[in-house]
Amino acid sequence: MQPLVPIEVDEQTGIWTTDGLPMIYVPRHFFINNHQAVVNAVGREEYASHLYDAGYKSAYFWCENEAPRHNLSGMDVFHHYLNRLSQRGWGLIRLSEDDIGSGQLKVELQHSVFVLQYQKEHGDAPIAEDQCFMFNGWLAGAADWVADNLGLDMKFSCEETQCAAQGHDLCVFTVSQIAKD
Repeated sequence: MQPLVPIEVDEQTGIWTTDGLPMIYVPRHFFINNHQAVVNAVGREEYASHLYDAGYKSAYFWCENEAPRHNLSGMDVFHHYLNRLSQRGWGLIRLSEDDIGSGQLKVELQHSVFVLQYQKEHGDAPIAEDQCFMFNGWLAGAADWVADNLGLDMKFSCEETQCAAQGHDLCVFTVSQIAKD
C-alpha cells in the first residue's frame, strides 16, 4: 500500500507539510528510542499521562484542520484520521465498532510500530505491559472532536485493552464515554 499522504517540501526552508500542517519524517528506531528513553527517565505512568494530554490536544487540532480541508464531518473525520495514521506508518488501524452515539468505539491496530520495535529488540515472548499507550490520547481527542462536531454532549477517554506485545494477534483500543467535567 503506497501512502496517499501528500507531501510538499518548501525549497527555501526544507519544511515538509501535508495538508498545510508541518511534518517531520524520522526513522522509526529514532522515534522509538526517544520514546523509550523518556519512559526510562520519568516512568511509564507519568509519561503516559503527559502523552495522553498532548496526544489528545494534537488529535483534536488535526481533526479541526482536516475536516474543512477535505470537506468531511462527523465520523468521516475519525475514519480519515485512522487512515492517515495507517498511511504514515504507525500500523494498520481500523474501527471495528463504529457507533459514536452508543458512547463506545473499538479500534484495532495491527503491526504497531511500538510492538514491532519491541519484538525486534526483545523477541516474540509476550510481556505484561502494553506498548501502544501513545495512541490512547489520540483516539480520545479524535472522538471528542467528532462528538463536538455532531453536537453530542459527550466526552470520551481511551484505553488500550489488548496489546499484540502481550501475545495477542492485534492491539485493541476501547474508546468510551466518560462524564463531562
